[in-house]
Amino acid sequence: MGSKNKLKRFRENDNFTNVIQPTREEAVIDGLNLKGNWNKSFFKNDNPIVLELGCGKGEYSVNLAKMYPNKNFLGVDIKGARFWRGAKTALEENLTNVGFLRTQIELIANLFAENEVDEIWITFPDPQIKYKRTKHRLTNEEFLEKYKSILKKDGVMHLKTDSEFMHGYTLGLLHGLRVEIEFAHHDVYGIGDEAPKEVVSIQTYYESQYLEIRKKITYIRFKFK
Repeated sequence: MGSKNKLKRFRENDNFTNVIQPTREEAVIDGLNLKGNWNKSFFKNDNPIVLELGCGKGEYSVNLAKMYPNKNFLGVDIKGARFWRGAKTALEENLTNVGFLRTQIELIANLFAENEVDEIWITFPDPQIKYKRTKHRLTNEEFLEKYKSILKKDGVMHLKTDSEFMHGYTLGLLHGLRVEIEFAHHDVYGIGDEAPKEVVSIQTYYESQYLEIRKKITYIRFKFK
């Protein structure tokens, strides 16, 4: 994508009513004024809040919003030029139960209050395979603690990935932490009707390409105790 295209999308994001773009200072020092007030001030209802972390183009957030009109969805990513597509689609289709938050995922606990979130999706994250990149892996123990701090007591986590490494790493970590694993499979499209519908009925652009070359898609659903 050219720099002119990116700048155009950034400008449009500034005017989109479904996009929130706090500065790092707002997130780290001042605290976002929406923290603890996402239902009241942003969605203007009391429906459950679901986050998609590392949402990319926002395809999953938008399609989940269509599938579950009685839930509120927030796609979270630092790359606003990417989720511009999802934000624009949501506005064009008048989807009032989906929005987008531009921030670093490491700041997520600064932007949501304790027990404010009902579900968290992590879709096709960078597995950060190299040892030196472990701290950036979105299911490492430090990140899991952040998610736990904002989830409700019965809150649900979802991990969908094409990386067998990420799948295995996360499963191993969850077993060690004694987390309740509700569902796990290394080939979610290969198990027919057993697969949760929201996992196999929504595909991102890159996911469809993975499936074309018969790359297996893995999935884990779990809860913190």
